[in-house]
Amino acid sequence: MANTRDIKKRIKSIGNTKKITRAMEMVSAAKMRKAIEAVLRTRSYANLSWATVLNLARANGQDGRPPHPLLDAVSAGSAQAKRGGVKKVAVVLITSNRGLCGGFNSVIIKKVLESIRKHSEPHPNPLLRKEREQAGGVSHEFILLGKKGQAVYKNFNFPVTADFPKLDYINEVGEVIPVARMIIKDYLSGQYDKVMVAYTDFINAAKQLPRVKQLLPIDITTADEYLGVVGQDPRLGLNKELIEEKEKKHLQSGQFKYEYIFEPSPEEVLNEMLPRLIEIQLFQALLESNASEQSARRLAMHQATEAATDMAGELTLSYNKARQAGVTSEIAEISAGANALAE
Repeated sequence: MANTRDIKKRIKSIGNTKKITRAMEMVSAAKMRKAIEAVLRTRSYANLSWATVLNLARANGQDGRPPHPLLDAVSAGSAQAKRGGVKKVAVVLITSNRGLCGGFNSVIIKKVLESIRKHSEPHPNPLLRKEREQAGGVSHEFILLGKKGQAVYKNFNFPVTADFPKLDYINEVGEVIPVARMIIKDYLSGQYDKVMVAYTDFINAAKQLPRVKQLLPIDITTADEYLGVVGQDPRLGLNKELIEEKEKKHLQSGQFKYEYIFEPSPEEVLNEMLPRLIEIQLFQALLESNASEQSARRLAMHQATEAATDMAGELTLSYNKARQAGVTSEIAEISAGANALAE
């Protein structure tokens, strides 16, 4: 009967674990709904503000004006050309503070490492290959948002410049202003030649996509996807077609662009808008990552609850078999004793 007692203890332990995972699943589902609501509230603003500023930057660069320091000009006088190529890159890595969210953190870290290896290999373009060779290789430093991002230092020995605290519920853009100010200051001072942000794009509750997006310099010729709309589920109300429709409606009219008058000047408008744009992009990336984290945690806890249910069922079957074997053995012993007395 010792075997049945052990199995019974295991069933009880698994039952307690199942209660915990089910409770965590319910909590994660509630947090996920709030996070998704926050993402959808700001996604249109973040993407359309990006499109608006890029159009303003293009219009400002058409009459021979010098480009803004935060912009990557189309001409040969780009920021990278003036700096002698890309030598140092900062990566803003957004991860979670806690585990129990499946492969959420490992997937984004893997994506970052793949991006670093990709840009460290010889480029197929001869001009870019020569530029990279002249730069003597590209070094990377990390700026962390989330405690789990420390794995890039512990496991891969990448230097960490700063480690900012990350709240579990992001509500205001002010929470990313210190990060935005730091990367803008370091980029303008020449400490970094490029700044990237690595985050997990929220597609839907069952799918999250890791991405590495360039923040600085702001490339006005970029073909990069907008935040949150990569493979977007149209039921969420925003996709690339909607953004392109808004751009065509409000920024263009047929083949003729609207002529805007800026006060006091386009340069001063860009001076105010570009830092704000970096803040909004960081904030939106943080919201996307938060929604993805809660979705991944809810799915992980749901799978853990199902696994506990299956394990408890298998152990219950084993317990019943062991118990039946014990009862059969006792009956056999009683019968054997009765037959012995009868003789």
